[in-house]
Amino acid sequence: MFDIFIKRPVLASVVSLLILFIGLRALTSLPVRQYPEMTNTVITITTTFPGADSDLIQGFVTQPIQKAVATAEGIDYLTSRSVQGMSEIKAFVRLNEDPETAMTEIMSKANEVRSVLPRGINDPIIKKSTGQSFASAYLAFSSDRLSQQQITDYVMRVVQPKLAAVPGVANPEVFGGQKFSMRVWLDPEKMAQYGLGADELRTALTSNNFTSASGSTKGSYDVVNTQASTDLKTVDEFRQLVVKHDGARLVRLGDVAEVKLGPENDDMSVFAGGDRAIFVGIYTTPEANPLSVIRQVRDEALPELQAQLPPGLKAQIAYDSTLFIEAAIHEVATTIVEAALIVMVVIFFFMGSVRAVAIPVVTVPLSLVGVTIFLLALGFSINLLTLLAMVLAIGLVVDDAIVVVENIHRHMDEGLTPVRAALVGTREIAGPVISMTITLAAVYAPIAFMGGLTGSLFKEFALTLAGSVIVSGVIALTLSPMMCSVILRREEDKSGLPALIDRTFERVRLRYEVWLAASLADRPTTLTFAVIVLASLPFLFLAVPTELAPEEDQGV
Repeated sequence: MFDIFIKRPVLASVVSLLILFIGLRALTSLPVRQYPEMTNTVITITTTFPGADSDLIQGFVTQPIQKAVATAEGIDYLTSRSVQGMSEIKAFVRLNEDPETAMTEIMSKANEVRSVLPRGINDPIIKKSTGQSFASAYLAFSSDRLSQQQITDYVMRVVQPKLAAVPGVANPEVFGGQKFSMRVWLDPEKMAQYGLGADELRTALTSNNFTSASGSTKGSYDVVNTQASTDLKTVDEFRQLVVKHDGARLVRLGDVAEVKLGPENDDMSVFAGGDRAIFVGIYTTPEANPLSVIRQVRDEALPELQAQLPPGLKAQIAYDSTLFIEAAIHEVATTIVEAALIVMVVIFFFMGSVRAVAIPVVTVPLSLVGVTIFLLALGFSINLLTLLAMVLAIGLVVDDAIVVVENIHRHMDEGLTPVRAALVGTREIAGPVISMTITLAAVYAPIAFMGGLTGSLFKEFALTLAGSVIVSGVIALTLSPMMCSVILRREEDKSGLPALIDRTFERVRLRYEVWLAASLADRPTTLTFAVIVLASLPFLFLAVPTELAPEEDQGV
């Protein structure tokens, strides 16, 4: 059935050009990211306990909740953080698990331990987030004129909405921010003088500082909403708050405490270039291309923000992970070119013909471009693992071309014409090439069906390899025989470099025959050596350190 491609070279060319054009179109449409897309679901349990220190939070809040949540189904691992007045527990849901089911079970587990938590603690707040665990980039805002509270206020009012409007940005999160808050510093001596306790002051603040909806008044033709001013807004209003009636005298908050407008908390500080700053982490949505999203932030959103900044406020990119991604992808792409060139040189030395090398020069890139059709159809991306698969695939896809070319070349050496040699050689080798293609694809494809993190991470790697082998098998039986019938020529008398290569390999073959005869003559020694090697393999395997991925210097 493959004779038609040899007899009709135009048909083979059209099929190859079709693979090339569709592959190039798919290549330009594929998203680019560092690793394959994986949807990470994180369920966060936040519990506040005003006034409690971190040790109390850890022992009486974080640990009971964490022990209960750890028994929930579908949880991969937990992380926790205990700080002044707050406990935060993050539950990372296993891949391929239903996040809604995990969310429901975690809520149930948290409610079960609610009765053993200390009195006065607020109810746990549970929320689910899906997307990246780490930000793709961080923007730093610093100033030598504005306070941290003023910078935070500006970032939350202006910067966050601006960044959230960029397509592909999931959640601009503020780090190191300090919101405005009314700070009340109690004076124990004055409180004792007036016979006041902290609970009484807290009750007075709570009962006199709240938001109230007073309703509306209706007339014959209109409705007027009324608003009661029941909350305190300024430092002076808080100072004048009456906390106790001491006979004819009123005890005010300013008499027993220092009241001032300050930061909500001062537990965390972040710095950029030695200056105290406010960071904004930019997270991308799972389906977005981080490279294009951060590029748009860097080239469009950031300059617009810098043009509108108040005097003295500076904005800069403190960290950009996409720079490392671009460099890593560039290195792997360079490796693909280098590997292909090395393969061509090796083929030349083995076959001793420049014409024979020209065929893999065409078929290898065509196979790699063609596999992008599979990537686009399956919803994959260009990432480090798919590019690594292409590097490994070079050695696999060139096998098909070498087998076909070598067999046709042999028939030409036996006296057949190029066209006749292509027909006879392809008929002989078609079955083995198809079997080899199916076997290799069947070896790599099952990796895609593994569960958990490993399966999600290496699914694209496995199917890229399998797809490359399938495309190379098609090209080896369509384009390669046609090119052999057109390009290859029978060489009656080899001379120069081809003759030198043949003589060299002949000497290697003769030396190998001597070694082979010696090993067959002394079978006990050969078998003993093989047993020693096989017995040492398990120990060598266990001695090698294991990890999911090697450590990389990403400039962090």
